Amino acid sequence: MIHFTKMQGIGNDYIYVDASREKISDPNGLARRISDRHFGVGSDGLVLILPASGEADFEMRMFNSDGSEAEMCGNAARCVGKYLYDRGLTDSREIRLKTGSGIRILHLETEEGAVSSVTVDMGAPELNYRRIPTTLAGNPVLNTPVSFGECTLGLTCVNMGNPHAVTFVQDAESFDVHGIGPLVEHSPLFPERINTEFATVLDRHTIRMRVWERGAGETMACGTGACATLVAAVLNHLTEREAVLKLNGGDLRIRWDEETGHVMMTGPAEFVFDGDYPD
Repeated sequence: MIHFTKMQGIGNDYIYVDASREKISDPNGLARRISDRHFGVGSDGLVLILPASGEADFEMRMFNSDGSEAEMCGNAARCVGKYLYDRGLTDSREIRLKTGSGIRILHLETEEGAVSSVTVDMGAPELNYRRIPTTLAGNPVLNTPVSFGECTLGLTCVNMGNPHAVTFVQDAESFDVHGIGPLVEHSPLFPERINTEFATVLDRHTIRMRVWERGAGETMACGTGACATLVAAVLNHLTEREAVLKLNGGDLRIRWDEETGHVMMTGPAEFVFDGDYPD
């Protein structure tokens, strides 16, 4: 049996396993089985928490619900921070977390001995098309029109540790995310597939966003996607450098620091339940 904890960050839910205590022989297969919302526990994927050495305090490995391994997830990183502190694995309010896209620094806000919110330093956005990666040339790829069936989208491409294509649409609420999302994800323009954000600017400090995640479909939230969307909005002169991103599962505050060039993401993380799963 594998002991697990289900957590969610504004609806982006993952299964978390302390891999220093539990032996996971096939994380890809486990992610597929445990994430199934009918025959498993149900989640957007699996996150393994491991000890680390050198510059990092801990390591996070994450797997999408289809079993593919992803580089980074901002919502998952926040949940890892709460897990580590609230479960007594660290007493530090600053954690250096190793991810598939490098080290991310977590700043924990606490109330009455528990984490109430987490700010993640997501690092600087990568805008060169070769490092997205995409075959659309540009540094950045900025509001480039691309047709998917009868729909033409203006794509701005940003890598926030994983690849994103952001498009600004008239009404994100009614947009056909489930029809267009898979076409963008699997387009030959993106050799490693892509996460796609469909966003509507409400004002200079507020954006409504829906996301089609690579390997998971539409999810309630995506932290790296929210960061990519703010960067894209600033590059297209649509918002200021700090805004509230309104996702299906709740709100994130995103700030693109002009001095450091880093993107800072602040939001909640919550426990859902603990359990044991047969391996």
